[in-house]
Amino acid sequence: MWTRQHRERKLGRLILPSLAILFLAYFGFHAYHGSFGIYSRYQLRDRAVELQAQLEDVRAQRLEVERRVMLLHDGTLERDMLDEQARKALNMSRADEVTIMRSPQSTN
Repeated sequence: MWTRQHRERKLGRLILPSLAILFLAYFGFHAYHGSFGIYSRYQLRDRAVELQAQLEDVRAQRLEVERRVMLLHDGTLERDMLDEQARKALNMSRADEVTIMRSPQSTN
């Protein structure tokens, strides 16, 4: 009976370590660059800072609008405020007044 003897190949020893290196490289790359990776975390943190600043601006605008609306409520109605709003809505002025035209960006 003939038996075949196999020599141990040096290439066979490298298969498992090379697969492990490929496996770790794949997951390492995605841990840094993936949608939930380290780099994305820094981007999300920067976006959160920008949005927080925008939120503060919107809150300040809202408080200003609430203050102006409060002046129009019953019992606290100011004639000057009512006159200003009516003139602004109708785009009119009296004959004895001087009208100063401003650009739309500078009006509140």
